[in-house]
Amino acid sequence: MAGAMKKVAEENAELQIEERNLLSVAYKNVVGSRRASLRILTSIEAREESRGKLDHLKKVRDYKNKVEKELSDICDDILNVIDNFLIKASKTTESKVFYHKMKGDYFRYLAESATGKVREDSGKKAQEAYMLATEVANELAPTDPIRLGLALNFSVFYYEILNQSDNAIELAKNAFDNAIEKLESISDETYKDSTLIMQLLRDNITLWTSNAPDDEKNE
Repeated sequence: MAGAMKKVAEENAELQIEERNLLSVAYKNVVGSRRASLRILTSIEAREESRGKLDHLKKVRDYKNKVEKELSDICDDILNVIDNFLIKASKTTESKVFYHKMKGDYFRYLAESATGKVREDSGKKAQEAYMLATEVANELAPTDPIRLGLALNFSVFYYEILNQSDNAIELAKNAFDNAIEKLESISDETYKDSTLIMQLLRDNITLWTSNAPDDEKNE
């Protein structure tokens, strides 16, 4: 499905909401399976290394490199589509936020599976995309699911990629609190999506706060 949606995206016209969501889901599925595989392979790699099983370790690392290359190619593919077609064709605030957030997401995926300069460069590009999306998202209601989804993913980026738990918690908490204040204004159409993301934000805040060192909790 990713290939089919890519062709639609390359027609130089702004995608309808349904098309936009299909594109997002298609690429999320193909990259998601690679991310899951890498998490498992990284765990196996550590286990085999601790056991001193060098023959097993080589096989695991060879396969891990193969999966990393596949993930990198997928991310590069959709990032090219986003930069050269989707952002240029976007006219509404929602679509601009959606695509800049999506750009941030795929640079985040590149960063989480990389090391050294590649991780650093991908992290910088992810942060730039998220920050630009955040600027535009201020035009949306605090309860808008696209704005909330951006806050969720940007806070995860701070926590998992930059290891900045304070920034992650602050961003997530501000988004949650701002949405709570406008909870009564959520439309029936977006209520389910908005409240689901708010729950995820709250879960992350709870988890990250409980994982913070005691000296940070007492500040």
